[in-house]
Amino acid sequence: MSVTVGTVAPDFTLKDQSQKEVKLSDFAGKKNVVLMFYPLDWSPVCTNEHACMVNDMKSFETLDAEILGVSVDSVWSHKAYAEKMGIHYSLLADFQPRGAMAEKYGVYLPEKGITGRSIIIVGKDGKVAWIKNYDIPVLPDLKEVASALEKVKTAAA
Repeated sequence: MSVTVGTVAPDFTLKDQSQKEVKLSDFAGKKNVVLMFYPLDWSPVCTNEHACMVNDMKSFETLDAEILGVSVDSVWSHKAYAEKMGIHYSLLADFQPRGAMAEKYGVYLPEKGITGRSIIIVGKDGKVAWIKNYDIPVLPDLKEVASALEKVKTAAA
């Protein structure tokens, strides 16, 4: 099952690289959430994607957004990866059961055992506001994501 724009985003609770539980519903009414689904820590395109996000964090903070990276990697892999990459936003471990959260969003690829590359913006109202799926070797255009986020922020104002 995949989500569509306008539907309520499925809630979840996953641990981040600091073993902290992160719940989507905790952001309701407070911040827009950018769910950045990616296949695996340490892979070349994912590393580029996160490097770009780290470099663009200031612009995303001004857009009143919380960035949540999501992959099937373990908390420990995320911890090492975040430290190496200088990532200060949450990397969520959709590890056990593997891909269960990504499955709710329609971006888990069971035949490969990984999460597809996708960015989903959830508005403060808890509804899916924007979706973009990418081929695995394609680096998302973060300017396009920021532009979509600006529209979500403006529409909610």
